[in-house]
Amino acid sequence: MKKLGFLSFGHWTPSPQSQTRSAGDTLLQSIELAVAAEQLGLDGAYFRVHHFARQLASPFPLLAAVGARTSTIEIGTAVIDMRYENPLYMAEDAGSADLIAGGRLQLGISRGSPEQVIDGWRYFGYQPAEGESDADMGRRHAEVFLDILRGKGFAKPNPQPMFPNPPGLLRLEPHSEGLRERIWWGAGSNATAVWAAKLGMNLQSSTLKNDETGEPFHVQQAAQIRSYRAAWKEAGHSREPRVSVSRSIFALMDDRDRAYFGSERGGEDQIGFIDPRTRAIFGRSYAAEPDVLIEQLRQDEAIAEADTLLLTIPNQLGVDYCAHAIEAILKHVAPALGWR
Repeated sequence: MKKLGFLSFGHWTPSPQSQTRSAGDTLLQSIELAVAAEQLGLDGAYFRVHHFARQLASPFPLLAAVGARTSTIEIGTAVIDMRYENPLYMAEDAGSADLIAGGRLQLGISRGSPEQVIDGWRYFGYQPAEGESDADMGRRHAEVFLDILRGKGFAKPNPQPMFPNPPGLLRLEPHSEGLRERIWWGAGSNATAVWAAKLGMNLQSSTLKNDETGEPFHVQQAAQIRSYRAAWKEAGHSREPRVSVSRSIFALMDDRDRAYFGSERGGEDQIGFIDPRTRAIFGRSYAAEPDVLIEQLRQDEAIAEADTLLLTIPNQLGVDYCAHAIEAILKHVAPALGWR
């Protein structure tokens, strides 16, 4: 394991038990947690994107703000649902945020996950072309986005422009060099992981995937990663890909930790359906004293296959507690797993 980051879903609720009672709370605390995580030495701050939900949504203002307040930590998403995105406008937003951050964006994109509303992308003005599924549409948007990020001109200039143009066809601006190589695909199946490898995207694999073999979650996820790496090699890309996995991991250091997460000791994988046709397997959570955690995580085949581990954090417990939970993993667990 080379890199360690946090992943926040950015939940908020007006409940008095929550430390994030409004969207403003969640956004501002996300920035503060990224600053605290960088000070602790964490490698990445990643944020989930959900629409029509009391969670983080529009990612680029947040990514730009985090980029302006930090200097070394990677800043990313896991993931942006491409069914909702105008890929050209998104390329402008992504380029701007990446330039503000000094080239630290690591953008995870995907075809999306179960939603709060039915076909929410329709409200954003998108619909699949004839013969397409919504997943096909998301992948089509992704391919356009990747093409735009190459920075090649494609638009015919006005012969009488308001401002002088460079020669040739025009590209979208601002363009951030190198961002194309920092795009990740959140794959829920082995097939989409292989597809992502062929297109030269890094791989994000979360705490759930399609249940394709009936084996334990970490075994299936490890096989997915190996399939991805084989497809990457076959495609002949010139650089090494990156692969991340997400886990809920809590070191039980004090009574507060045990009160919050002690009941998750000995957790098991869960089986469910993310839509009427897709059986999914959800990976277990880990909660134990550090020495026990180390031994459990050493048995996780997918963590061993990946180079980056994203820790899902309970953001509604507030910045201080989340920083405490991250620090406990950094100091007492991660070094034994090969981090630094």
